[in-house]
Amino acid sequence: MDWGTELWDQYDIIEKHTQSGLELVEKYVKFAKERTEIEQNYAKQLRNLSKKYNQKRSSKDEPECRLSSYQAFLDILTEMNDYAGQRELIAENLMMNICIDLTKYLQDLKQERKTYLMDAKKAQQSLESTYKQLDSSKKRFEREWREAERAAQHAEKTDQDINATKADVEKAKQQAHMRAHVADECKNDYAAQLQKYNKEQNQFYFSDMPLIFNKLQDLDERRIQKLAQGYVLFSDTEKHVMPIIGKCLEGITKAGTNVNEKNDSMIVIEQNKSGFERPGDLEFEDYSQGINRASSDSSLGTPKVSVDPWKKKTNNFWLFSKRSKLSSPVLAPFSTPPAPSPNGPPSPKFGRDPLSYCLKEINKTVKPRISSFRTLRRSPTVTEDFAHLPPEQRRKRLQQKLDEICKELQKEVDQSEALGKMKDVYEKNPQMGDPASLASQINQTSQNIERLRGEQSKYETWLAEAGGRGDTLRYKAHSFNNNGANDVHSPDGAYSDESTPDPSQAIYAEFDDDFEDEDLAAPIGKCTAMYNFPGASEGTIAMQEGEVLAVVEEDKGDGWTRVRRNNGDEGYIPTSYVTITLNK
Repeated sequence: MDWGTELWDQYDIIEKHTQSGLELVEKYVKFAKERTEIEQNYAKQLRNLSKKYNQKRSSKDEPECRLSSYQAFLDILTEMNDYAGQRELIAENLMMNICIDLTKYLQDLKQERKTYLMDAKKAQQSLESTYKQLDSSKKRFEREWREAERAAQHAEKTDQDINATKADVEKAKQQAHMRAHVADECKNDYAAQLQKYNKEQNQFYFSDMPLIFNKLQDLDERRIQKLAQGYVLFSDTEKHVMPIIGKCLEGITKAGTNVNEKNDSMIVIEQNKSGFERPGDLEFEDYSQGINRASSDSSLGTPKVSVDPWKKKTNNFWLFSKRSKLSSPVLAPFSTPPAPSPNGPPSPKFGRDPLSYCLKEINKTVKPRISSFRTLRRSPTVTEDFAHLPPEQRRKRLQQKLDEICKELQKEVDQSEALGKMKDVYEKNPQMGDPASLASQINQTSQNIERLRGEQSKYETWLAEAGGRGDTLRYKAHSFNNNGANDVHSPDGAYSDESTPDPSQAIYAEFDDDFEDEDLAAPIGKCTAMYNFPGASEGTIAMQEGEVLAVVEEDKGDGWTRVRRNNGDEGYIPTSYVTITLNK
């Protein structure tokens, strides 16, 4: 069944149907474009998400990069980035295979349909023109035939009139005869026009229009078939990338299964083990008898030293408490309390609780200097021999540095041997090159070898020292010079008060900082800046008027408040520059 036979009289219906079909194609193309935009935006958001959490890549020296959980997270970000690439591929294929292809095909269909409709319109116009000619000839024939009948009746009436002359009768008969002849001609013309119209009408309804309708049917069927292919492509486009997307998801699953919590714990131990022993018990110091403090071999204090009983002790190992990193020689000694009477009772100010008195005196001395302490807290002393690190970490860093020097030394030695061989070849075959041209390179290589051997020897010495002092490091004080670390002892084996500050203090301070910085303190309130503050000095943070910051630590009486921004930056600001609102 075809449209030309069954729908020969439904031109308007066919025209409306084909137009509706083309509009459906346009609607599907628009739908596919919007789906493409969704995929592109989705892929862009996924890439931005991966980039957001992967922009601060840790270097190989940072400890987190060795943890399996950290590596798994990086793998997930990588897989998500690949997943985003597949979504982009889906969007690209949808655009190429559906949107662009269907749009081009739709334009061709529109042009073809327009041609068929114009052919139908021409045929219709031709048939209407023929019908108009037929109608005109019919009316003329009708008019002329009536005129001929009137002329014949007039001639007959004139012939029967006894008063009419012979000339009048002849004239009436000639007029009737002429009118009859004209009527016959109009009749013949009408017959010819009728025959012509019937022929064209048959041609129009049985040939021309069915052919056009069949062509429109074929066009519509091709349009439906192409649209159906577009529907299938909509699904196949995503099916083709599903295996790769599946691999991305499998990679994420694999990243999760590769996490090894026990191995991560061992890595944390390996990276952060200090090598120190736990502090021993402190011995009782009887201030009321004026007896010097007795050193304990199992404590963290310095070896036996003759010290004023009222002097501040600085070698206690504080694991979690916050304290200044400054060693004792930096701090000015606090005021010495009145000495107790040898035979009488101790001074009322000091007699009940000598330890409380000492702490109060320390507080008086340390409090005015707190702002400078905070600045120095963040500036640990870093030395070439890594003496600022705990013993275990120092050994690892020294070994790592030594391995790097050995590799570089081996490279220089190989280069020296190659230059020597090249020089021998030039000497035996002067045409290949001038041996003197290699002198500068050989000299430079020799200097590099000597320098690296010196560094190798230096680090080997430090490594041997670090390996042999692991258990006794906390009992030693060091003075640092260009030749490394040397023990400073008094002639009787004790340390004097005027000796160089104990670097183990820096080690303890750094060790203490690791615990302090491991977790960010929860904000205790917020503050709003009333003025601009440049934050030029170390340990401070800049702020702008009206900026809102989180309060991490209240003013301890020194005029400074510790704050934090939303991005994690921390520092100190003048308390008088802000209005503070604490959490209830």
